[in-house]
Amino acid sequence: MKAFLFCGVLLLMVSMATPAGEPAPYRDGRFHNQVELPKDGVLKKLRIGVKYLLLRKPPQTRPDAALSLQPMTRQQVADAPDHSLWRLGHSTVLLKLRGRFFITDPVFAERASPVQWAGPLRFHAPPLALSDLPPLTAVILSHDHFDHLDEQAIRQLAPRTEHFLAPLGVGDLLVEWGVPPAKVRQLDWWQETEVEGVRFIATPAQHFSGRGLFDSNRRLWASWVMIDEGLRLFFSGDTGYFDGFREIGEQYGPFDLTLMETGAYNVAWPNVHMQPEQTLQAHLDLQGRWLLPIHNGTFDLSIHGWQEPFERILALTNAAQVQLSTPQMGERVSLDSPHPGQNWWRPRPLPQRGRGAERAVAAR
Repeated sequence: MKAFLFCGVLLLMVSMATPAGEPAPYRDGRFHNQVELPKDGVLKKLRIGVKYLLLRKPPQTRPDAALSLQPMTRQQVADAPDHSLWRLGHSTVLLKLRGRFFITDPVFAERASPVQWAGPLRFHAPPLALSDLPPLTAVILSHDHFDHLDEQAIRQLAPRTEHFLAPLGVGDLLVEWGVPPAKVRQLDWWQETEVEGVRFIATPAQHFSGRGLFDSNRRLWASWVMIDEGLRLFFSGDTGYFDGFREIGEQYGPFDLTLMETGAYNVAWPNVHMQPEQTLQAHLDLQGRWLLPIHNGTFDLSIHGWQEPFERILALTNAAQVQLSTPQMGERVSLDSPHPGQNWWRPRPLPQRGRGAERAVAAR
């Protein structure tokens, strides 16, 4: 009997093993970053919004022609091999692992906004419609901002998704929207869960949360580590650069591919979004092999040119001899052997007339 009790206590201790790092700081009903950031009150946020996003918006923040997309069909996705990835827009990435499908931050709305009559408008339609998504094993959410958490998409995905993985507090929103509580798993930083043999670890990020003026930081934000049969992926969510990347790399790296925020940056908010130079450094801290930039090419969320994040990270990775993958929206990437992709964001040159003329192709 004593041996039985000892084994029971031992199993309980193993199941409650200390995570790899410290949980997210939480006090006074709000979550905090590892390092306390300068406080931006409601009035300062409104001033930044008016100054940078309304009054100083140059025309090149949006493409002046339709973007080139790679067409997708539900059958093509179903027939694709395991370890496939498709970028659907912004931070929405579809993954096929173990014959099952997982998606990050599914946003299919026309606008990244609390209302659909105002706010940042999409540059392009999703290459695969929400209704054409295959049944999902899990939705992986990074935080509650409108360009990452789409209420209508969640409501439509709820009946055909087995699990929703979310940082603390974000799952409560999902339940309010009709997701059955049994489908929702909420994690603190460094906590992990397993879904159909794939490990998911919620790791720190340096950001903030809130969907209104008065719910700031009531819900947690996170990055995610995904591990499947030796394949290691990192999904940054939204984040500024911080020492946590090095710690994540030491704990779970090296990573075969990092999905890294590269866009919507500005000198007015340096602590919560990375400049491309910081994106590259974070990738190196994580011990990443291939870097795939996300958080760009879909919504107009800053005042930099919409092509700028691609051009800057391309130049930086070329100089550092880091492998960069820039697939078109909808283009399949093999996670076992990623490809560089094309410079699809650049204007297509007009065909040259005349005998022996060749079409100009931008060299990578």
